[in-house]
Amino acid sequence: MLTKFFKLEEHGSNVRTEMVAGLTTFLTMSYIIFVNPNILGTTGMDKSAVFVATCLAAAIGSVVMGFVANYPIGMAPGMGLNAFFAFTVVGAMGYTWQQALGAVFISGCLFIILTVTGVRSWLIAGVPKSLRCAIAAGIGLFLAIIALGNAGVVVANPATKIGLGDLHSPQALLAIFGFFLIAVLDALRVRGAILIGILAVTVLSMVLGLNQFQGVFAMPPSLAPTFLQLDIPGALHAGFVHVILAFVLVEVFDATGTLMGVAKRAGLLEGTHYKGLGRALFADSIAIFIGSLLGTSSTTAYVESASGVQAGGRTGLTALTIALLFILALFIAPLAGSVPAYAAAPALLYVAGLMLRELLDVEWDDITEATPAALTALAMPFTYSIATGLAFGFISYAVLKLFTGRAKEVHPAAWVIAVLFVLKYAFFPG
Repeated sequence: MLTKFFKLEEHGSNVRTEMVAGLTTFLTMSYIIFVNPNILGTTGMDKSAVFVATCLAAAIGSVVMGFVANYPIGMAPGMGLNAFFAFTVVGAMGYTWQQALGAVFISGCLFIILTVTGVRSWLIAGVPKSLRCAIAAGIGLFLAIIALGNAGVVVANPATKIGLGDLHSPQALLAIFGFFLIAVLDALRVRGAILIGILAVTVLSMVLGLNQFQGVFAMPPSLAPTFLQLDIPGALHAGFVHVILAFVLVEVFDATGTLMGVAKRAGLLEGTHYKGLGRALFADSIAIFIGSLLGTSSTTAYVESASGVQAGGRTGLTALTIALLFILALFIAPLAGSVPAYAAAPALLYVAGLMLRELLDVEWDDITEATPAALTALAMPFTYSIATGLAFGFISYAVLKLFTGRAKEVHPAAWVIAVLFVLKYAFFPG
């Protein structure tokens, strides 16, 4: 039945290979079940409920991806988007986490509409490659400053804005150890390197008496504190326009780039056409919508799915295996609750470093491409806002192209996005 439904023979695969591929992908992306509650928990959200929401969003998203698109891609709340949710929308801008969930819900609805109507493809075509690369790198820098702060390596300094923390503190030393452990294991191609790093720091912190062991297995905690707690009317506040725009733009580029990249590795490319990409984009949109109802930040396709493809995954059975493993992960809530912020920090920092390699594809020899890209990447960590980085990038791109006589190079979609951000700062500067 599985062979026939997922067309395994047509894709040159079998049940065993697909299940091994699913396990491989799960091991490389399962760090999110420890990291996401730590990040969203800073907003006042119940960490146990966020843990459940994370597992369920990942499981449901992966099931939808498997059955609707037949793609070997795992879904889960996205890194970067969760940081934007917690540290920018709630932390810096002062909105409630319920309003932030409302914004995720609205962006999910818009995402579905954009996908079904084909506007999503129009938006993707309209954004220059340099800005796409800079957005990924900028989010990486944003994650890096959060990670270094959580580890105590970087602290606030009234004279220099930021400064070096106490490197003699056990938390900082453990975080540094965790980072190098992850990097070495990943360089040696050890599966689950990030997860191993998180667990190693957590265990060491318990041995040193810095953290309390709460057990490993238990029945899943209640989802009630976050389930359907979104504040949609509050998210429709005028000041939320650019927040929703930022969610949509990051979701569009992050998820689409991941889907296309992994699909290409999986041999799902026929000439210039991706088999089933439209269904995959739709599945991705549905996952965001469902995640907001459960109580987590935007769910997206995970680039770590490439590890499963490398292990032979070619169909939705890989995604279905990932979903099953996330369901089983619901029963390790005590272990997830035992992970301190400085144990998750090395994972954040390592992922941040990987995202910076996108800068290689920026056209640095063209000032009208390089300057907007640099502004995009730099503004995100220095203004502590992904939305601001996007705004600086699109506005500067349009301005430079216009005043250098190259306005024709700007796609209509890029003009629309730039104008929206200008209107936001003109009428809603706060």
